Amino acid sequence: SKEPGHWEEVGFQKAAVTTRKCPFWGLGGDFEQRGAGRCQAEGPVGPLELLQGGCVTMRSATEINSLINSRSLCRCCECLRCCGRRDPRPRTVWLGHPEKRDQRYPRNVINNQKYNFFTFLPGVSMAKFKYFFNLYFLLLACSQFVVEMRLGALYTYWVPLGFVLAVTVIREAAEEIRCYMRDKEVNSQIYSKLTARGRLRGSGILVPADMIFLRTSEKNGSCFLRTDQLDGETDWKLRLPVTCTQRLPTASDLLQIRSYVYAEEPNIDIHNFVGTFTREDSDPPVNESLSIENTLWASTVIASGTVVGVVLYTGRELRSVMNTSNPRSKIGLFDLEVNCLTKILFGALVVVSLVMVALQHFAGRWYLQIIRFLLLFSNIIPISLRVNLDMGKIVYSWVIRRDSKIPGTVVRSSTIPEQLGRISYLLTDKTGTLTQNEMVFKRLHLGTVAYGLDSMDEVQSHIFSIYTQAHTQPSQPQEAPAVKGLSLATKVRRTMSSRVHEAVKAIALCHNVTPVYESNGVTDQAEAERHYEDSCRVYQASSPDEVALVQWTESVGLTLVGRDQSSVQLRSPGGHILNFTILQIFPFTYESKRMGIIVRDESTGEITFYMKGADVVMAGIVQYNDWLEEECGNMAREGLRVLVVAKKSLTEEQYQDFEARYVQAKLSVHDRSLKVATVIESLEMEMELLCLTGVEDQLQTDVRPTLETLRNAGIKVWMLTGDKLETATCTAKNAHLVTRTQDIHIFRLVTNRGEAHLELNAFRRKHDCALVISGDSLEVCLKYYEYEFMELACQCPAVVCCRCAPTQKAQIVRLLQERTGKLTCAVGDGGNDVSMIQEADCGVGVEGKEGKQASLAADFSITQFKHLGRLLMVHGRNSYKRSAALSQFVIHRSLCISTMQAVFSSVFYFASVPLYQGFLIIGYSTIYTMFPVFSLVLDKDVKSEVAMLYPELYKDLLKGRPLSYKTFLIWVLISIYQGSIIMYGALLLFESEFVHIVAISFTSLILTELLMVALTIQTWHWLMIVAELLSLSCYIASLVFLHEFIDVYFIATLSFLWKVTVITLVSCLPLYVLKYLRRRFSPPSYSKLTS
Repeated sequence: SKEPGHWEEVGFQKAAVTTRKCPFWGLGGDFEQRGAGRCQAEGPVGPLELLQGGCVTMRSATEINSLINSRSLCRCCECLRCCGRRDPRPRTVWLGHPEKRDQRYPRNVINNQKYNFFTFLPGVSMAKFKYFFNLYFLLLACSQFVVEMRLGALYTYWVPLGFVLAVTVIREAAEEIRCYMRDKEVNSQIYSKLTARGRLRGSGILVPADMIFLRTSEKNGSCFLRTDQLDGETDWKLRLPVTCTQRLPTASDLLQIRSYVYAEEPNIDIHNFVGTFTREDSDPPVNESLSIENTLWASTVIASGTVVGVVLYTGRELRSVMNTSNPRSKIGLFDLEVNCLTKILFGALVVVSLVMVALQHFAGRWYLQIIRFLLLFSNIIPISLRVNLDMGKIVYSWVIRRDSKIPGTVVRSSTIPEQLGRISYLLTDKTGTLTQNEMVFKRLHLGTVAYGLDSMDEVQSHIFSIYTQAHTQPSQPQEAPAVKGLSLATKVRRTMSSRVHEAVKAIALCHNVTPVYESNGVTDQAEAERHYEDSCRVYQASSPDEVALVQWTESVGLTLVGRDQSSVQLRSPGGHILNFTILQIFPFTYESKRMGIIVRDESTGEITFYMKGADVVMAGIVQYNDWLEEECGNMAREGLRVLVVAKKSLTEEQYQDFEARYVQAKLSVHDRSLKVATVIESLEMEMELLCLTGVEDQLQTDVRPTLETLRNAGIKVWMLTGDKLETATCTAKNAHLVTRTQDIHIFRLVTNRGEAHLELNAFRRKHDCALVISGDSLEVCLKYYEYEFMELACQCPAVVCCRCAPTQKAQIVRLLQERTGKLTCAVGDGGNDVSMIQEADCGVGVEGKEGKQASLAADFSITQFKHLGRLLMVHGRNSYKRSAALSQFVIHRSLCISTMQAVFSSVFYFASVPLYQGFLIIGYSTIYTMFPVFSLVLDKDVKSEVAMLYPELYKDLLKGRPLSYKTFLIWVLISIYQGSIIMYGALLLFESEFVHIVAISFTSLILTELLMVALTIQTWHWLMIVAELLSLSCYIASLVFLHEFIDVYFIATLSFLWKVTVITLVSCLPLYVLKYLRRRFSPPSYSKLTS
């Protein structure tokens, strides 16, 4: 259709566009439809015509989750230019005319895949062979193509290596396919775009790109924005459209005017913006300054009404993307330690080979002999180690997912479960992670009396009595009698009812909450708004605290029923509407820590200035009193967010004088903010203190016991949040992140090196003190005193960083890793936590109200914070201990057979002849011993209930004792002892034929390995018994087919049986005795608990 006012729904992946005049991408023009949404015309076009400079709208809250991360679709010769690979710079964007753009911009698509079709195999191979022993076995297998170096059949080397690679490729391919499907789902979603034929409808939408706010359907000319996915704050932000475009009659008129937006270069600052809007076709031309209030950043959600915006930044230039670090491929510390051990084994391999050649006096072609010995003793480095560990990780992941006590847990990265068992620092978000972000009004304090949840009915009766008394006055007008009745009461000694009423009225008026009416299926929106239907009303605000306060005033009888930019309507308990005109409003800022409002009562004409704010700033504003500081401290210790509420009555002359000075200050070009603040402060003197309010942010279930468990396990907890300092401090106290006996040092705001130096010295004098620091101060400290600050912070029992940007969270994680060398775990639930989660050694995402962005980017996903305790204490601990036992046993298995080979070669004149060939060497590490050895992944030293009850058991793992050089050396000595006993025993007891040596030694070796598995197991599982019996049965059954290597008639004799029995007992019995003596005289820490 080419009719005006028509909207088109466009999917990013539905159309391949090659023209500047296609209406899918540009504005106006014709196109030819071909196939499934494909357009074709002349010449190539940049990938961003769809959005750049276009007016964009969206359909639903689930649409366009995070259309970010650029994907290159340009020709090689134009790659740098087309993809915008250049320094970011300011830009001018014309409304409706993308062809006037001055540079190319990145595409607005998401791509979380590590590889593409062409780089998958090379990328996976490189990732696999960067491990030393994988590269070693690749070279080993390739060497068998050289005839002089060949020791046996090719399959004995290539089959194990191929199996290892196949397991890796299949696992990586599965993860890549899952990632591709998620990206495809996001990139294929539909949204609406305003063209010369288009129009936008819908709200509750996720913004797909950074935009300037042009128009809204809201009657009050503004909208609320949810930014929890961007900065972690669930406070709704008020956004204002460009005044010039908001006044236009329809959205279509945006394309008829000649206007453009000049914007600063892309940067990571999500709290500030500098730009201008210019309309050239008006007389005179209109110029408006643009600030953060006019922006709609990507990954935020439009919470009210319908909006139209013009796109400024896309792809990697989005604020949300620039605050997100690139995901790194995580390699577990356990894998690095195993890799280090294999390097030691390789060194031993080289030494043994050199010794063997040296004992031959380097005769003949000795260099070939060295290579043959390297191949002969290659079992010293077990190729099955990597396979066993990888399959063990899969089992651990399956066990975690199947745990009914942590339902909904998802393992997204199956390569690092052992990391969960060695965490030293836990870095957690606050909102939505530790708290539910549900505010509950808990306390109203009037100085002489306090009302809690159990006495709110008294407040309700006071409010009811005030309005009942006022309405019984015969001469009182019906519209708004409350204040007249109140003024009569204040002429005499103020009663408790009047004090309560003034406090409640101040709370009901001093806020930025807007009541919105929605259809409930019975009453439509217009009727609900007209009659102020309670069942259809919801509150929108920039802070959940404010909503909790207004909901509380409604519960005690004074209800907020209407509000726009110039007026407020309250409803009394009797159903009468009280009208107030908003004369001025001073919003809350981080610097001022307070908000104020000046209102005029329509019934009496009285002008009142109400203010509420933090106690630290309000203490110097209100009249002198002797209870404010003490009661604020008491409420804060209970974990409540405290607000001080005050008022000041103004005469008409006082207000007019203030207004004149205020308007003059706002017109100033230089030092505008300072002059405005000075004028407002002239009113903020000797205000009457009305009350204190206490609001609690409900904690997630079992947050306190979980944090206590983590503390007892030796894990230090840091809270990194984008929220305000006071809020973060209250939550830290409420969650017992900071214990009652610990002091809190609040790091004051510093702006330069000198201030940072003084404050660090002050902090250095504190001991056993929790630290609270803001993001700005943290940035200054890290800039000048990074080492000193991190040294002091790491000594703190707890650290709270507030007002943290997403990149700062990642920076803190990185510094902790570098400075301490300890493992870190990051927990979060919002898009602003993704950088921190990806930077940490182990990232855990919580699926919550802030969406699934953090959950999808994490290594592990949980549904509640309390599940973290079991994830670490039980699954992390078991995974680490099991992998440690499994890796050392696999090494032991390989060292045993290598020791036997060394003894055999030494006895037979250092000949490079293999002891076991063909299927024997493959079967040894597969069907004969694989199942019992792998069954160690089911072993556990204590029950899960005991591990949760005694988190101190977790602390033992932080030292890395289960897999250390000491334990490695013990297993090496055991291997050398057993290998030597078996080989020398076979050589001493065999009679005449060489094949008897093979039969005796190999059977003894298999039995020894099965008995050693039994010796290692601490808690038997029925599958372990099955594995032992299955392996033994497989060996006995296979003897029939191994006549090429073993004399079948000999193994049926009594002589064979007693020789094997003696050799096996000598190799294993001393170890069983040592194990008993150790448990008897030096029991492990968990032995008393298991008994």
